[in-house]
Amino acid sequence: MRTKRFFIALFMLVVSGQLIAQQFTTEIAFNKRQVYVGEPMQVSVSIYTSTWFTTGVDPGNIKVNGAFTVFFRTISVSKSINGKTHPGVEMIFNVFPFEAEDVTFPSLEINVESPAEGDFVGKPHVVKTNARTIRVMPIPPAFSADNWLVASGLSVNQNWVGNTAEVKVGDVLERTITRRADATLAELLPPIQWDSLNSVSLYPGRSSVSNNKSKTAISASRTEVMRYLFEQEGEVILPAMEFTWWNPYQQKLFKRTLAEMKINVLPNPDLGMLASVKDSLAVLAQQQLEAEQVEGPFTIFGFRPEVFVLIALLAVGLVWALLKLVKRISEVRRKSHEAYIHSELFFFRAFTRAMKNGGAVQSHLYRWIDKLELPEPTVEALIRTCGNSELQDRTHGKSLVSILSSISLAEWKELRGGYYAMVAYSGNKVVTGSLWINP
Repeated sequence: MRTKRFFIALFMLVVSGQLIAQQFTTEIAFNKRQVYVGEPMQVSVSIYTSTWFTTGVDPGNIKVNGAFTVFFRTISVSKSINGKTHPGVEMIFNVFPFEAEDVTFPSLEINVESPAEGDFVGKPHVVKTNARTIRVMPIPPAFSADNWLVASGLSVNQNWVGNTAEVKVGDVLERTITRRADATLAELLPPIQWDSLNSVSLYPGRSSVSNNKSKTAISASRTEVMRYLFEQEGEVILPAMEFTWWNPYQQKLFKRTLAEMKINVLPNPDLGMLASVKDSLAVLAQQQLEAEQVEGPFTIFGFRPEVFVLIALLAVGLVWALLKLVKRISEVRRKSHEAYIHSELFFFRAFTRAMKNGGAVQSHLYRWIDKLELPEPTVEALIRTCGNSELQDRTHGKSLVSILSSISLAEWKELRGGYYAMVAYSGNKVVTGSLWINP
């Protein structure tokens, strides 16, 4: 007995020792102490185990209030902890604050699979990290918030639709400016501040933005369109446009400039079309503005694509289940109906209807009696076995025709009830074939 207890205690000690020996360590590291509004903070979330990971580590969707978050990649790492090398994974994020307030990178609960010490089968674990605060500096007072951009590089290109060398009153030139910035998001590219011009009406077109992400970098682009309607002859100067950005790696402000343009607007003898052109451009600009406001994120019937797919799958599953249920109910009803039309109850009801409506009473009577377990399939046997003494005396020795005319419908129902009372009393099970159903 003592030996048994010893081995049990030893086994529990070994198991508990293995459970205690397995360790998970988490670390969160920033690549800098603080950032400006719009400047990316690289956040590295590392998880180490004393054994190994049997499946990949997925951080899931992460939301940081007051900032945009971009997940880049997961890389394999290792670290020496208490003299032992622990393998791990490092998940790299870029966090872009868009408000001049400190933001909190939240505590994460990450599902991992890792075997215990001395084992090789991965077991699920939930590893929790600590929350950390990202210090955010406001835009420096010397810079305009309308033009503030943090990026590692910026390119600016423009394109004209129309002949800029030959412009008449009432002509329209369309100008497209595209900016491409590195290490930022399209949501952080400020819109162009267009200068107003004398004798020229401006009608904005539809802008477009996009993000391009690789495993190690992200870039963004923004394209904006402006239509110039020239309303008076003479020289028009389109002022130079400056685009500035703060490079966080070089800690310097850079700029790119689109040089000013001089356009000589010639007279136009057909000035009657000017009002029509203005109206058309105003309507087009309004439609494109409304389309930008309404469009928003891509949705399907008002749902995000992943939500719509989930709803669609649930709907398909529900329809499939309903079809199976309808098929099952139809099959049960079919079998029930088939059993009914072969049952004693069906033939008894057919017999009673014939009595009421004047049908083939005798034929229906014998078809019903054939469904009963009687000593012999006759009316006399039914009355002798299941009828009361008064009925037996009244029908004794009479012909079938006399019997049918002397027994009422209520007495036939009493005979049927007497039959089932006899069956119940005898304890015998009535069997009339595989399609039998109880009345």
